[in-house]
This record gives sequence, C-alpha cells and structure tokens, in this order.
Amino acid sequence: MFDHLDELYRDVILDHFKSQKYKGELPGATITVDGANPLCGDELTYRLIVAKGVITRMRFAGKGCAISQAAAAMLAGQLEGKSVAEAGRLIEALKALMQGKEPDASVDVGDLEALAGVRKFPVRVKCAALSWNVVERGLKEQAT
Repeated sequence: MFDHLDELYRDVILDHFKSQKYKGELPGATITVDGANPLCGDELTYRLIVAKGVITRMRFAGKGCAISQAAAAMLAGQLEGKSVAEAGRLIEALKALMQGKEPDASVDVGDLEALAGVRKFPVRVKCAALSWNVVERGLKEQAT
C-alpha cells in the first residue's frame, strides 16, 4: 500500500512541477522576494499582491529541481486568497510536517502533503522548504 501512496505523491509532485499556472510575472506586486539554495542551485522569486491582509495573487519564477519548483507551485496555489495570518499558520504546519510532526489539524496543507516523503531524504528537505522560507521572509519584511 505504501508503494502506491509514494507513487501517488510522486505523481502529484510531477504534475505541479510541470504546471505553469502560478509561474510568471505579476504586475503590481506589493511583495517581491528572492531566495536560493546554494547547495543545489535552486532559485525562486515570488511576487505577491497583498491587499487588506489577504494574499490576492501570487506568482513565482525560478529554476531548480522538481521538488523545489513543485513546492513553489503548490504553495502559491495554497496561499492565494488566504490571509497573511493563515499563510503563517500554513508555513508552520509545513515546517512541522518536514520535522515528522503532525501539523495543526485545523490547517489544510492540500497537495503540499505530498512533500512529506521528502523528509526521508534530509538533503532534499531544503529543496522543499525553500519556497515557504522565501514567502515567510517576504511577508515578515512587509509587516515591518
């Protein structure tokens, strides 16, 4: 059964990696934030429009491995329409997930749950975590 689940999660990750839905420019972005993982060369730039405490639109550009790019797309899809506070709770839930802890049950991690298997490969955790670390930094910088 676990082999089927791993295969399903791999398919989810590959689907998001191939998707172009959240890739590209975002004119009028209120937050632009970059990040990189120098160990493997993953790079991300997020552009967000935040209005009245809500992430109304979100796009990213980047290059790197399938995990980093899929995580970037999944996170963008999960955060559009969410409040900044909800984004913070989701990011905390994802950190817990990567540490093998159960995330807060009140937080819907959506397809990002497919990244849970990445924690079996500690070197790849940074690939998955790059997206939420970058977004978290951008949101905190905007708040100050």
